[in-house]
Amino acid sequence: MSAPEDEERLLPLTQRWPRASKFLLSGCAATVAELATFPLDLTKTRLQIQGEAALARLGGGAGEAAPYRGMVRTALGIIQEEGFLKLWQGVTPAIYRHIVYSGGRMVTYEHLREVVFGKGEDKHYPLWKSVIGGMMAGVVGQFLANPTDLVKVQMQMEGKRKLEGKPLRFRGVHHAFAKIFTEGGIRGLWAGWVPNIQRAALVNMGDLTTYDTVKHYLVLNTPLEDNIMTHGLSSNLVGITQGHPVRPSTAFPKEESSLHHLP
Repeated sequence: MSAPEDEERLLPLTQRWPRASKFLLSGCAATVAELATFPLDLTKTRLQIQGEAALARLGGGAGEAAPYRGMVRTALGIIQEEGFLKLWQGVTPAIYRHIVYSGGRMVTYEHLREVVFGKGEDKHYPLWKSVIGGMMAGVVGQFLANPTDLVKVQMQMEGKRKLEGKPLRFRGVHHAFAKIFTEGGIRGLWAGWVPNIQRAALVNMGDLTTYDTVKHYLVLNTPLEDNIMTHGLSSNLVGITQGHPVRPSTAFPKEESSLHHLP
């Protein structure tokens, strides 16, 4: 074996397979974050769908019939009525979604930054390249993750059916994938992908552009180096400054829709 090949074998995995490592690390980070924050997402969803369910049943008296009041009371109600672990009901498709979405967008952004666009002569990544790269990364990541996003939302909609006294449609996440595929084929799994990628493009234009800009500023103007601490600090600053709007296309699709109709 030649010397270059020996040296390559001694390199860390993150340097030998940088894209695969980036995908795995992004997916692991997204999984941890989703597990930690999913109860908040679930209580938010319950608060939203209980209003729709009560309105469908009672019309103008829906406000008085809503069983939950506020996020804390909603979470406590779920624990008392269904059990503590029900706060993570439906987390599996959410984890699938974030692994594919986060891994896909980060790998795409890194590839665009390092290979397609490249840095300037001063080793700086121009803002306009960050904007375009962020939008394209969001489009790719969301397109790949659309089936998991669709299943996540359809599983969340089961809570609305339960509140309305209707039978549940899915036995689990894999049954949901199979049923959607059976009813709508491959195209059914990508229902709503156009508005989804439009939203993802705008969100990632803000997120990834801000992240890269903040990280570059910290490296140039502070004693911090380009390492995991700087990456984490940049990510936290992005999280504080950037807000994520509600997904308009998949928040609560009507069950009568031809794209989502599942008996």
